[in-house]
Amino acid sequence: MSGVFVHPSAVVDDGARIGAGSKVWHFAHVMAGACIGRDVSLGQNVFVADDVTIGDGCKIQNNVSIYQGVTLEEHVFCGPSMVFTNVRNPRAAFPTPEERYAGTLVRRGASIGANATIVCGITVGTDAFIAAGAVVTRDVPDHALMAGVPARRIGWACTCGRILRMDDQGRAACAECGRRYRQAGPDDLQRDEP
Repeated sequence: MSGVFVHPSAVVDDGARIGAGSKVWHFAHVMAGACIGRDVSLGQNVFVADDVTIGDGCKIQNNVSIYQGVTLEEHVFCGPSMVFTNVRNPRAAFPTPEERYAGTLVRRGASIGANATIVCGITVGTDAFIAAGAVVTRDVPDHALMAGVPARRIGWACTCGRILRMDDQGRAACAECGRRYRQAGPDDLQRDEP
């Protein structure tokens, strides 16, 4: 693990793979089968289970547990104390075998706000933005801005993270970076080529 910073209070089990430039902060625990990319930040008290994949450039804030069955693509942001699940109907008296964990995929560039919950078995789309405290129970389209309990799409987000303002023709230009988009369907936002 050359080029990796691990705080003395953190535990990284033998067999975990962590890419160069990554940082594992106070009281974090990375299990043996985890695969973590380059330039990843794991905040205080983060837990990463066996067979979890975290892509390059992800930022995992404090108090996040990433359970078996979760995959994060590149540059995903997980806000403080957000929650992933991996069992649809948990019962303490009837433990779920690992092969029945429901997988969750968070695509490149998505952001998940503080205290949000991602129920297992879904995909969060590329560059989607999940508001703080939202409870996501179904697949999220690319660029969707999701809020509420259960979460509903309330708008669209640019790749840079700014909220888009759609015009009457279903088009938007980002006020921050200038990227242009058009709504191709009720849950389909397409980027217009420059």
